[in-house]
Amino acid sequence: MPAVGLVVIGRNEGARLERCLASAAPHIGRAVYVDSGSTDNSVPMARARGIDVVELDTSVPFTAARARNAGFARLLEIAPGTELVQFVDGDCEIEGAWWEPAARRLADRPELAIVCGRRRERFPDASPYNRLCDVEWDTPVGPADACGGDFLCRAVAFQQVNGFDPAFIAGEEPEMCFRLRAKGWQIERLPHDMTLHDAAMTSWRQWWKREKRSGYAVADGRATHGRSPERYRVKLFRSNYTWGLAIPLLALAPAWWTYGLSLLLLLVYPLQYLRLKRSLSRGRNLSPRDAALYARFVLLGKFPQTAGQLKHALDHLLKRPKVLIEYKGAEQQPKPQSITV
Repeated sequence: MPAVGLVVIGRNEGARLERCLASAAPHIGRAVYVDSGSTDNSVPMARARGIDVVELDTSVPFTAARARNAGFARLLEIAPGTELVQFVDGDCEIEGAWWEPAARRLADRPELAIVCGRRRERFPDASPYNRLCDVEWDTPVGPADACGGDFLCRAVAFQQVNGFDPAFIAGEEPEMCFRLRAKGWQIERLPHDMTLHDAAMTSWRQWWKREKRSGYAVADGRATHGRSPERYRVKLFRSNYTWGLAIPLLALAPAWWTYGLSLLLLLVYPLQYLRLKRSLSRGRNLSPRDAALYARFVLLGKFPQTAGQLKHALDHLLKRPKVLIEYKGAEQQPKPQSITV
């Protein structure tokens, strides 16, 4: 088995972080935890477990990309022989059966830079927003264009593209995968459970912020690589503006002189919902309940994603710095007890 290291990033994850570190401990050589200004006990808890900790400079804006890069650099300092690196968010628990097939797949396929597996939501029935996350992460098995925040990566491939672009406040994983694919590397989704995630998303406001962040990332990706032959993020960028801005404006703006007839244009939304629902039921084999939920929120998500794209345009116009759009706060539960490994 190749030498595998671990990079965990987090902020105020509390007991979620302790579960994450405990799940990885039996399977790795060295681990680094990168903290982005936590105010809970994350840092002392990680150090008590013997984990190397990097505390990011609070004078520089936090991003997951910046945190992962810092963790990778520190990991190779303390364990320069590391061949593979498992990146994971601190709110995830790594499945014990993930490590061996993932590492062996990279060993057997030298063209692969990254392998990822199935990320599942720990409490999918706690809220419709948690259920949405669980459905969203159930991506097709096989060759993939991108991965999420949890993945096993070949260290040499990560170094070849200089890791993540720290300027991205979100969407940094598909952006890095875009650059890896441009270098000839491949990404693959394996048919194995990889991580168990605790979204802790229970309110509409959290969901809105998460979607707004996604829209900001789409605009950022388009601005950076939209002119490439792949036309990176251009189609999604236009789709968001079409459904989240153009159609409502075309329906509402002329309503007074069309005697309300222009409002009939809004009927495209229920029609699109039915089309998406049927497509999800057939193409992804979702249950009727999940297909209906996901189709509904895909359409609703066009509005906060458009808001995120508009925020990106305004930030660019006013030359304002990018600011992380957070949807999750510190975990509200008793201080976890330390676990000795």
